[in-house]
Amino acid sequence: MTQAVTTPWRPNAVQEAVGLWAVGFLAIVAAFLLWGGTSVPKLVATVGFLYLPLIPMRWRDEDYSDYGLSLRAWRQDLKLFLVLSAVVGPLFFLGFAGFVEVLPHLPPALAKHLTPLMGEARFQPRLPPRFGEWFVDQLFVVALPEEFFYRGYVQTRLRDAWPQGRKFLGGRLGPAFWLTALLFALGHLAIFQAWRLSVFFPALLFGWMRERTGTVMGAALFHAACNLYVRFLEVSFFG
Repeated sequence: MTQAVTTPWRPNAVQEAVGLWAVGFLAIVAAFLLWGGTSVPKLVATVGFLYLPLIPMRWRDEDYSDYGLSLRAWRQDLKLFLVLSAVVGPLFFLGFAGFVEVLPHLPPALAKHLTPLMGEARFQPRLPPRFGEWFVDQLFVVALPEEFFYRGYVQTRLRDAWPQGRKFLGGRLGPAFWLTALLFALGHLAIFQAWRLSVFFPALLFGWMRERTGTVMGAALFHAACNLYVRFLEVSFFG
């Protein structure tokens, strides 16, 4: 009598992606509760984003390049980054300046949910302190790990489950695209401040770049540039 060979249980693509997102989110929340005010939560986030996907990747004998962490399309990534920066940068400046004008007229209870910025604002261009160090931090510690995890791993696995979607300017926008942007925004609520949900909107651009070029490198560059640009505007308007 032959015995049936049992295979280990494996989650499907959606269970795998959302499950690892939940594990990472809870780990970051726990790090903030235990070591808030230190660099530990950021370290936990960076390590989690880079290494949690390795667990299921090893089941399938995959590597980082299978999830977009590759320079194979670096010319296209760089070109797309420069074009988007040239288009989005001035538009965002106008939007930011308009918001700064409206902010003092909003009820304080509403304003605190929309932004952490308060006080009188006047534009005077200046760089934040230790800008060079912050540039390295934003690119290699924040943007690249987040883009690998969200746009590289999560968006790819969700697209494996839901490959459908409509093409828009060369990028396929389907359920995987929208859910990844939503998870990215919800993940920022590890620090519970409602205004952090606004990252849903740049996440749409990051996800589209991933779909357009097939890698996360351009999205990582643009992600870091967005963070640096917002910080530049905050310091230039509010000191």
